[in-house]
Amino acid sequence: MSDFQFPVRHDNDLDGDTLHEECGVFGILGHPEAATLTALGLHALQHRGQEAAGIVCFDGKQFHTEKHMGLVGDHYTNPATLAKLPGNMAIGHTRYSTTGEVALRNVQPLFAELEVGGIAVAHNGNFTNGLTLRRQLIAGGAICQSTSDTEVVLHLIARSRYTSTTDRFIDAIRQMEGGYSMLGITRTKLIAARDPTGIRPLVMGELDGKPIFASETCALDIIGAKYIRDVENGEIIVCEIQPDGSITIEAKKSGNPQPERLCLFEYVYFARPDSVVGGRSVYVARKNMGINLAKEHPVEGDVVVPVPDGGTPAALGYAQESGIPFEYGIIRNHYVGRTFIEPTQQIRAFGVKLKHSANRAMIDGKRVILVDDSIVRGTTSLKIVQMIRDAGAKEVHIRVASPMIFYPDFYGIDTPDRDKLLANQYNDVKAMAKHIGADSLEFISIDGLYRAVGGEDRNPARPQFTDHYFTGDYPTRLLDKEGETMGRKISVMASNG
Repeated sequence: MSDFQFPVRHDNDLDGDTLHEECGVFGILGHPEAATLTALGLHALQHRGQEAAGIVCFDGKQFHTEKHMGLVGDHYTNPATLAKLPGNMAIGHTRYSTTGEVALRNVQPLFAELEVGGIAVAHNGNFTNGLTLRRQLIAGGAICQSTSDTEVVLHLIARSRYTSTTDRFIDAIRQMEGGYSMLGITRTKLIAARDPTGIRPLVMGELDGKPIFASETCALDIIGAKYIRDVENGEIIVCEIQPDGSITIEAKKSGNPQPERLCLFEYVYFARPDSVVGGRSVYVARKNMGINLAKEHPVEGDVVVPVPDGGTPAALGYAQESGIPFEYGIIRNHYVGRTFIEPTQQIRAFGVKLKHSANRAMIDGKRVILVDDSIVRGTTSLKIVQMIRDAGAKEVHIRVASPMIFYPDFYGIDTPDRDKLLANQYNDVKAMAKHIGADSLEFISIDGLYRAVGGEDRNPARPQFTDHYFTGDYPTRLLDKEGETMGRKISVMASNG
């Protein structure tokens, strides 16, 4: 046995200086190519999690599952793998873990055979009372086979006193707190649910008259599906195949309605730029961030250079507003993965050059304005600034398209501890700039970010978005943290999977 501590973090990048989100979900009902379409949808959502992927389907008689560590394309492009996933209904999941170890047993969707029949569930986000409920379930005799908080939902469904799977699902969801979007399949149903605050995104689409749900619209685009609408906050949508083959769709509210507060980091960092989140183009929002950043923090320079890839739309906006030419002064190597090489201390000394290279022709002798989407710990920024200076830059000015990050997240974003965040280590931006080695450093204001995304300033009395990482204003209670269970050890068997 080994002691495993929640939450867990993994340095997938060499510096551990990147924000990661837990996962992406995709589901479809009533289509003969359900598993293949799910694999394609997960491929489009790969940016939301690169550790593992799983698909569960139902062929009318039994459930089938395929789970693999690694990228979607490493496994689900194999026709032999897809042949193991027959049926006209499926849900899939691509994972980056924020709770639970990296092991095959934690790869979603999770499946359970219940009194009312089999059910598989997968979710994106994090339950802020998941560990509290897990402890209560174990105390009551429950046996947990994984360290994923998704398993708690299965136990709650199993213990519910309602008759139908739909009512049991709703009963379980009403007990969960935090930020999440969730999909489940039974023998006849595809069920979608979104948290009452609407922190994590979930959209509904249609292909050949069949309902689809996905974390982002880019997963609909890849299969040629039509976007129907966003799943509303606190909404549960039940799609069911009827005996005659038709599909009924029923929308319910899980109760406890709250004003929607979508996660701002979907716009800053997580969502793909070609996605539409909350009815807003992510690309346009990011470009607007650069425009507002240039208005708030102008500086004389010769070139505007994005830190790829996240900083590119904002850098385009900054260049457009400032009139300073945009250039690709940093080239990213897209073929360096987390398993490229063991990140020993000697290899770490190569620093950021494994992923980024300076384009000397665009930098040498120039005043460079570096535009990045966010700064977490600052270790990557320090190395990029040094790389730019080594390429001959006269000056290096950093402009950041999000405010300073002061607080950790508990809704599915893997953030460092509060004392590891750069913003909490220095008294002002001048001290931060000196630490990083930049001539100047400035961040967009919270109102500038709000205007870029929603078109108006932040309403302090009723914030329009989830923004606690910048403001400390958490949209829900944090039961696990308040009960000091967020760091409590739970024993699990070590796995080689």
